[in-house]
Amino acid sequence: MKFQWTLLLGIFFALVVSVFAVINVDPVTVNYFFGEADWPLILVILGSVFMGGIIIGSVGLFRLFVVQRKVKALEKENLLLKEQAEGMHKEKAEKVPLKKSAPGSVGETGE
Repeated sequence: MKFQWTLLLGIFFALVVSVFAVINVDPVTVNYFFGEADWPLILVILGSVFMGGIIIGSVGLFRLFVVQRKVKALEKENLLLKEQAEGMHKEKAEKVPLKKSAPGSVGETGE
């Protein structure tokens, strides 16, 4: 359901940007470090939106990569701790002495 809302909001945003860009078709001067050029405002708007999407997507992928690495490291640590806990549990179970029975009881060896 969350994906559907995200998709709908994305389509709505794209529609609003498209309408805004189509309304603004006047030529504008774009200044570069090495010169300037006249571009239609629609291309400037759409190019800015596209570059913003690429930047946001790149940051999102980087964060996803970092989180996945952290999850893998924590899963390894969790597995190691579980193995240590099982080993300690087994050692503790082996060290627990059996109850001594009273003299004269069944199974007494007379030592």
